[in-house]
Amino acid sequence: MSKLTVSFGLRVREQRKLKQISQEKLAFLSNIDRSYMGRIERGEVNITIEKIYELAKSLDVSVKDLLPDDV
Repeated sequence: MSKLTVSFGLRVREQRKLKQISQEKLAFLSNIDRSYMGRIERGEVNITIEKIYELAKSLDVSVKDLLPDDV
C-alpha cells in the first residue's frame, strides 16, 4: 500500500461518511463491487481515473475533493 492510495481511500471514506452513504450504496452508485470498494477505502488497490470520476460523481463532489493535498 502506498501512501497515496491510503490517503485517497481515506478521502473517499471521509466524503462517503459526510454524505451519510453506506459503502454498499456508494459501490452500487459507482458500478464498483462492494468488496472492491472496501479495498479502495483501505488503500489496498490503485484505481483508474475513470473510477475516480465515477466516485466523485456518485458522492456529488469534485475530483479534487478526493485527491490528497500532499503525499
